[in-house]
Amino acid sequence: MSEVLVLVDHVDGAVRKPTYELLAIAKRIGSPSAVFIGGADKAAAAADAVKAYGADKVYVVDDAEIKGYLVAPKAEVLQQLAEKTSPAAILLPASAEGKEIAGRLAIKLSSGLITDAVDVQVNGGEIVTTQSVFAGNFTVDAKVVKGTPIIAVKPNAAAPEEGAGAGAVEQFAAAISDAAKTAQIVASQPRQATGRPELTEAAIVVSGGRGTGGDFTAVEGLADALGAAVGASRAAVDSGWKPHTFQVGQTGKVVSPQLYVANGISGAIQHRAGMQTSKTIVAVNKDEEAPIFELVDFGVVGDLHTVLPAATAEIEKRKG
Repeated sequence: MSEVLVLVDHVDGAVRKPTYELLAIAKRIGSPSAVFIGGADKAAAAADAVKAYGADKVYVVDDAEIKGYLVAPKAEVLQQLAEKTSPAAILLPASAEGKEIAGRLAIKLSSGLITDAVDVQVNGGEIVTTQSVFAGNFTVDAKVVKGTPIIAVKPNAAAPEEGAGAGAVEQFAAAISDAAKTAQIVASQPRQATGRPELTEAAIVVSGGRGTGGDFTAVEGLADALGAAVGASRAAVDSGWKPHTFQVGQTGKVVSPQLYVANGISGAIQHRAGMQTSKTIVAVNKDEEAPIFELVDFGVVGDLHTVLPAATAEIEKRKG
Protein backbone atom coordinates (compact mmCIF):
# COMPACT_ATOMS: atom_id res chain seq x y z
CA MET A 1 0.00 0.00 0.00
CA SER A 2 1.41 3.38 -1.04
CA GLU A 3 2.31 5.92 1.59
CA VAL A 4 0.34 9.13 2.03
CA LEU A 5 2.42 11.93 3.54
CA VAL A 6 0.64 14.08 6.12
CA LEU A 7 2.34 17.24 7.35
CA VAL A 8 1.87 17.44 11.12
CA ASP A 9 0.33 20.74 12.21
CA HIS A 10 1.59 21.49 15.70
CA VAL A 11 2.41 24.25 18.13
CA ASP A 12 5.71 23.59 19.90
CA GLY A 13 5.14 19.85 19.58
CA ALA A 14 1.45 19.85 20.60
CA VAL A 15 -0.35 18.25 17.65
CA ARG A 16 -3.41 20.16 16.46
CA LYS A 17 -6.77 18.66 15.50
CA PRO A 18 -6.47 19.19 11.69
CA THR A 19 -3.60 16.67 11.67
CA TYR A 20 -5.87 13.94 13.02
CA GLU A 21 -8.46 14.82 10.38
CA LEU A 22 -5.82 14.54 7.65
CA LEU A 23 -4.77 11.12 8.98
CA ALA A 24 -8.39 9.96 8.71
CA ILE A 25 -8.44 11.08 5.07
CA ALA A 26 -5.05 9.48 4.42
CA LYS A 27 -6.45 6.09 5.50
CA ARG A 28 -8.90 6.27 2.59
CA ILE A 29 -6.03 6.62 0.15
CA GLY A 30 -3.21 4.44 1.47
CA SER A 31 -0.87 4.04 4.42
CA PRO A 32 -0.68 7.24 6.51
CA SER A 33 2.81 8.58 7.13
CA ALA A 34 3.07 11.63 9.38
CA VAL A 35 5.84 14.18 8.81
CA PHE A 36 6.87 15.99 12.00
CA ILE A 37 9.10 19.01 11.50
CA GLY A 38 10.02 20.36 14.91
CA GLY A 39 12.24 20.16 17.96
CA ALA A 40 13.95 16.84 18.61
CA ASP A 41 12.79 16.95 22.23
CA LYS A 42 9.14 17.16 21.12
CA ALA A 43 9.27 14.38 18.54
CA ALA A 44 8.51 11.40 20.78
CA ALA A 45 5.30 12.90 22.19
CA ALA A 46 4.16 14.00 18.72
CA ALA A 47 4.87 10.54 17.32
CA ASP A 48 2.80 8.92 20.05
CA ALA A 49 -0.05 11.35 19.34
CA VAL A 50 -0.24 10.67 15.60
CA LYS A 51 0.28 6.93 16.10
CA ALA A 52 -2.92 6.87 18.19
CA TYR A 53 -4.79 8.20 15.15
CA GLY A 54 -3.46 5.73 12.62
CA ALA A 55 -0.01 6.88 11.49
CA ASP A 56 1.86 3.79 10.28
CA LYS A 57 5.12 5.71 9.97
CA VAL A 58 6.39 8.97 11.47
CA TYR A 59 9.17 10.85 9.73
CA VAL A 60 10.93 13.09 12.24
CA VAL A 61 12.80 16.12 10.93
CA ASP A 62 14.80 18.11 13.49
CA ASP A 63 14.13 21.78 12.75
CA ALA A 64 17.25 23.09 14.53
CA GLU A 65 18.75 24.14 11.20
CA ILE A 66 15.61 25.70 9.73
CA LYS A 67 13.80 27.10 12.76
CA GLY A 68 13.24 30.81 12.42
CA TYR A 69 12.93 30.80 8.65
CA LEU A 70 9.74 31.06 6.65
CA VAL A 71 8.12 28.14 4.84
CA ALA A 72 10.61 27.45 2.04
CA PRO A 73 12.70 24.96 4.06
CA LYS A 74 9.61 22.91 4.94
CA ALA A 75 8.70 22.69 1.26
CA GLU A 76 12.18 21.33 0.55
CA VAL A 77 11.82 18.75 3.34
CA LEU A 78 8.58 17.47 1.81
CA GLN A 79 10.07 17.54 -1.68
CA GLN A 80 12.95 15.31 -0.64
CA LEU A 81 10.67 12.97 1.29
CA ALA A 82 8.36 12.69 -1.71
CA GLU A 83 11.28 11.90 -4.00
CA LYS A 84 12.35 9.18 -1.56
CA THR A 85 8.95 7.58 -0.91
CA SER A 86 6.89 8.25 -4.10
CA PRO A 87 3.70 8.81 -2.06
CA ALA A 88 0.18 8.35 -3.39
CA ALA A 89 -0.62 11.88 -2.16
CA ILE A 90 0.61 14.64 0.14
CA LEU A 91 -1.91 16.19 2.53
CA LEU A 92 -1.47 19.51 4.32
CA PRO A 93 -3.76 21.70 6.45
CA ALA A 94 -5.34 24.56 4.48
CA SER A 95 -3.88 27.20 6.77
CA ALA A 96 -2.00 30.21 5.41
CA GLU A 97 1.30 28.43 6.03
CA GLY A 98 0.03 25.07 4.79
CA LYS A 99 -1.17 26.50 1.49
CA GLU A 100 2.09 28.36 0.90
CA ILE A 101 4.08 25.19 1.55
CA ALA A 102 1.75 23.30 -0.79
CA GLY A 103 2.20 25.84 -3.57
CA ARG A 104 5.99 25.79 -3.32
CA LEU A 105 5.98 21.99 -3.16
CA ALA A 106 3.80 21.67 -6.26
CA ILE A 107 6.32 23.70 -8.25
CA LYS A 108 9.27 21.68 -6.94
CA LEU A 109 7.58 18.35 -7.79
CA SER A 110 5.91 19.57 -11.03
CA SER A 111 2.67 18.25 -9.57
CA GLY A 112 -0.95 19.35 -9.49
CA LEU A 113 -2.25 21.22 -6.44
CA ILE A 114 -5.72 21.48 -4.91
CA THR A 115 -6.36 23.91 -2.05
CA ASP A 116 -9.27 24.41 0.35
CA ALA A 117 -10.70 20.94 -0.17
CA VAL A 118 -13.74 20.23 2.02
CA ASP A 119 -13.77 16.50 1.22
CA VAL A 120 -11.38 13.92 -0.22
CA GLN A 121 -12.52 10.52 -1.44
CA VAL A 122 -11.19 7.69 -3.60
CA ASN A 123 -13.44 6.95 -6.57
CA GLY A 124 -12.51 4.23 -9.03
CA GLY A 125 -8.95 4.27 -7.77
CA GLU A 126 -8.66 8.04 -8.30
CA ILE A 127 -8.37 10.69 -5.59
CA VAL A 128 -11.28 13.11 -5.96
CA THR A 129 -11.67 16.30 -3.93
CA THR A 130 -14.64 18.56 -3.29
CA GLN A 131 -14.21 22.34 -3.15
CA SER A 132 -16.44 25.37 -2.73
CA VAL A 133 -15.45 27.98 -5.35
CA PHE A 134 -16.38 31.41 -6.73
CA ALA A 135 -17.28 32.87 -3.34
CA GLY A 136 -19.14 29.70 -2.43
CA ASN A 137 -21.54 29.85 -5.38
CA PHE A 138 -20.44 26.50 -6.80
CA THR A 139 -19.32 23.14 -5.46
CA VAL A 140 -16.91 21.27 -7.71
CA ASP A 141 -15.21 17.90 -7.79
CA ALA A 142 -11.60 17.95 -8.93
CA LYS A 143 -8.61 15.66 -9.28
CA VAL A 144 -4.91 16.09 -9.93
CA VAL A 145 -3.91 14.76 -13.35
CA LYS A 146 -0.13 15.31 -13.20
CA GLY A 147 2.41 14.16 -10.67
CA THR A 148 1.75 13.53 -7.00
CA PRO A 149 -1.58 14.97 -5.78
CA ILE A 150 -0.86 17.75 -3.30
CA ILE A 151 -4.00 18.64 -1.37
CA ALA A 152 -4.54 21.33 1.26
CA VAL A 153 -7.63 20.38 3.25
CA LYS A 154 -9.83 22.70 5.30
CA PRO A 155 -10.34 21.95 8.99
CA ASN A 156 -13.44 19.88 9.82
CA ALA A 157 -13.41 18.17 6.41
CA ALA A 158 -13.26 14.80 8.19
CA ALA A 159 -13.78 13.42 11.67
CA PRO A 160 -10.64 12.23 13.48
CA GLU A 161 -10.53 8.43 13.77
CA GLU A 162 -8.77 6.92 16.74
CA GLY A 163 -7.03 3.65 16.09
CA ALA A 164 -3.38 2.88 16.60
CA GLY A 165 -1.11 2.62 13.60
CA ALA A 166 2.31 0.98 13.55
CA GLY A 167 3.90 4.35 14.35
CA ALA A 168 7.38 3.38 13.18
CA VAL A 169 9.66 6.38 13.72
CA GLU A 170 12.25 7.22 11.10
CA GLN A 171 14.67 10.13 11.38
CA PHE A 172 14.98 12.10 8.15
CA ALA A 173 17.69 14.66 7.45
CA ALA A 174 16.97 17.00 4.55
CA ALA A 175 19.57 19.06 2.73
CA ILE A 176 18.21 22.61 2.85
CA SER A 177 19.45 24.99 0.18
CA ASP A 178 20.76 28.48 0.91
CA ALA A 179 18.00 29.87 -1.31
CA ALA A 180 15.41 28.54 1.13
CA LYS A 181 16.97 30.55 3.95
CA THR A 182 16.63 34.01 2.48
CA ALA A 183 13.61 35.03 4.56
CA GLN A 184 13.99 34.86 8.33
CA ILE A 185 11.63 35.70 11.18
CA VAL A 186 13.27 38.38 13.31
CA ALA A 187 10.58 38.82 15.96
CA SER A 188 7.34 37.16 17.06
CA GLN A 189 4.96 37.22 19.99
CA PRO A 190 2.35 34.70 21.09
CA ARG A 191 -1.28 35.50 20.41
CA GLN A 192 -3.30 36.26 23.51
CA ALA A 193 -5.29 33.20 24.51
CA THR A 194 -9.07 33.50 24.73
CA GLY A 195 -9.78 30.04 26.10
CA ARG A 196 -11.96 29.34 23.06
CA PRO A 197 -11.13 27.13 20.06
CA GLU A 198 -9.29 28.54 17.06
CA LEU A 199 -11.88 30.00 14.67
CA THR A 200 -10.88 28.03 11.57
CA GLU A 201 -10.59 24.74 13.47
CA ALA A 202 -13.64 24.91 15.73
CA ALA A 203 -16.39 22.32 15.34
CA ILE A 204 -18.92 25.00 16.35
CA VAL A 205 -18.79 28.70 15.51
CA VAL A 206 -21.14 31.35 16.90
CA SER A 207 -20.96 34.65 15.03
CA GLY A 208 -22.43 38.10 15.53
CA GLY A 209 -23.10 40.90 13.10
CA ARG A 210 -24.60 44.34 12.85
CA GLY A 211 -27.65 43.17 14.80
CA THR A 212 -25.59 42.86 17.98
CA GLY A 213 -25.30 46.64 18.12
CA GLY A 214 -21.75 46.09 19.31
CA ASP A 215 -22.78 44.04 22.35
CA PHE A 216 -21.41 40.51 21.88
CA THR A 217 -22.30 39.38 25.41
CA ALA A 218 -25.13 37.08 24.27
CA VAL A 219 -23.06 35.72 21.38
CA GLU A 220 -20.09 34.96 23.63
CA GLY A 221 -22.35 33.42 26.28
CA LEU A 222 -23.82 30.96 23.77
CA ALA A 223 -20.38 30.20 22.36
CA ASP A 224 -19.01 29.38 25.81
CA ALA A 225 -21.99 27.16 26.60
CA LEU A 226 -21.37 25.22 23.38
CA GLY A 227 -17.57 25.20 23.61
CA ALA A 228 -17.52 27.18 20.38
CA ALA A 229 -15.36 29.80 18.70
CA VAL A 230 -16.65 33.36 18.27
CA GLY A 231 -16.81 34.95 14.82
CA ALA A 232 -17.99 38.26 13.44
CA SER A 233 -19.32 39.66 10.20
CA ARG A 234 -17.48 42.30 8.23
CA ALA A 235 -19.98 44.93 9.40
CA ALA A 236 -19.13 44.15 13.03
CA VAL A 237 -15.41 44.25 12.33
CA ASP A 238 -15.61 47.47 10.31
CA SER A 239 -17.52 49.05 13.20
CA GLY A 240 -14.62 48.22 15.51
CA TRP A 241 -16.63 45.84 17.66
CA LYS A 242 -14.27 42.92 17.04
CA PRO A 243 -10.72 42.64 15.63
CA HIS A 244 -10.21 41.53 12.02
CA THR A 245 -9.00 38.13 13.24
CA PHE A 246 -12.64 37.37 14.16
CA GLN A 247 -14.02 38.11 10.69
CA VAL A 248 -15.75 35.31 8.81
CA GLY A 249 -16.18 36.01 5.12
CA GLN A 250 -14.61 36.39 1.72
CA THR A 251 -12.12 38.95 3.03
CA GLY A 252 -11.81 37.26 6.42
CA LYS A 253 -11.54 33.63 7.46
CA VAL A 254 -13.31 30.75 5.74
CA VAL A 255 -14.77 28.21 8.16
CA SER A 256 -16.44 24.83 7.73
CA PRO A 257 -17.63 23.79 11.20
CA GLN A 258 -20.17 21.11 12.04
CA LEU A 259 -22.46 23.87 13.35
CA TYR A 260 -22.50 27.56 12.44
CA VAL A 261 -24.81 29.96 14.30
CA ALA A 262 -25.24 33.38 12.67
CA ASN A 263 -26.74 36.07 14.89
CA GLY A 264 -27.82 39.47 13.65
CA ILE A 265 -26.11 38.81 10.32
CA SER A 266 -28.01 39.66 7.14
CA GLY A 267 -26.26 37.05 5.01
CA ALA A 268 -24.68 39.12 2.24
CA ILE A 269 -22.53 37.17 -0.25
CA GLN A 270 -19.35 38.45 1.41
CA HIS A 271 -20.25 36.62 4.62
CA ARG A 272 -21.80 33.59 2.95
CA ALA A 273 -18.56 32.91 1.11
CA GLY A 274 -16.86 32.37 4.45
CA MET A 275 -19.29 29.94 6.08
CA GLN A 276 -21.72 28.29 3.69
CA THR A 277 -19.80 24.99 3.59
CA SER A 278 -20.72 24.53 7.27
CA LYS A 279 -22.48 21.22 7.85
CA THR A 280 -25.45 22.73 9.75
CA ILE A 281 -26.35 26.43 9.72
CA VAL A 282 -28.63 28.20 12.21
CA ALA A 283 -29.58 31.88 12.01
CA VAL A 284 -31.21 34.29 14.46
CA ASN A 285 -32.41 37.56 12.94
CA LYS A 286 -35.23 40.03 13.56
CA ASP A 287 -35.76 40.50 9.82
CA GLU A 288 -37.66 37.55 8.41
CA GLU A 289 -36.64 38.67 4.90
CA ALA A 290 -32.90 38.54 5.66
CA PRO A 291 -30.98 36.69 2.91
CA ILE A 292 -29.33 34.46 5.51
CA PHE A 293 -32.60 32.54 5.86
CA GLU A 294 -32.23 31.27 2.29
CA LEU A 295 -29.15 29.35 3.37
CA VAL A 296 -29.98 27.97 6.80
CA ASP A 297 -31.08 24.58 8.06
CA PHE A 298 -32.87 26.21 11.01
CA GLY A 299 -33.93 29.82 11.37
CA VAL A 300 -35.28 31.84 14.28
CA VAL A 301 -36.99 35.17 13.68
CA GLY A 302 -36.39 37.16 16.83
CA ASP A 303 -34.13 39.50 18.77
CA LEU A 304 -30.78 37.80 19.40
CA HIS A 305 -30.50 39.57 22.78
CA THR A 306 -33.62 37.66 23.85
CA VAL A 307 -33.20 34.40 21.94
CA LEU A 308 -29.55 33.67 22.72
CA PRO A 309 -29.71 34.05 26.53
CA ALA A 310 -32.76 31.74 26.56
CA ALA A 311 -30.93 29.18 24.42
CA THR A 312 -27.82 29.46 26.59
CA ALA A 313 -29.83 28.93 29.77
CA GLU A 314 -31.50 25.83 28.30
CA ILE A 315 -28.13 24.41 27.20
CA GLU A 316 -26.64 24.97 30.64
CA LYS A 317 -29.69 23.36 32.22
CA ARG A 318 -29.38 20.25 30.04
CA LYS A 319 -25.66 20.05 30.73
CA GLY A 320 -26.63 19.79 34.40
